[in-house]
Amino acid sequence: MSDAPRPPRLKERLEALCAEMVEKGILFTEATEQFERCFIAEVMRRNNGHLQKTSAALGIHRNTLSKKVSLGKIPRKTPRS
Repeated sequence: MSDAPRPPRLKERLEALCAEMVEKGILFTEATEQFERCFIAEVMRRNNGHLQKTSAALGIHRNTLSKKVSLGKIPRKTPRS
């Protein structure tokens, strides 16, 4: 076995992010909106902006996804940074 420290698990990273957001005074609605935008944008990027494939991967109706995109909350295609 290696003595190298293991990278933080997803749960630990999420807990640390939540703690940081609370410390900075970010409201729950802001946090959930940002998470939704980020999560959907990543799935959209992985599906090359294809709404039907993205909505299926997310488990939401295509019209719901289309509405979020048209309201400008989610970019149709996002480059990976």
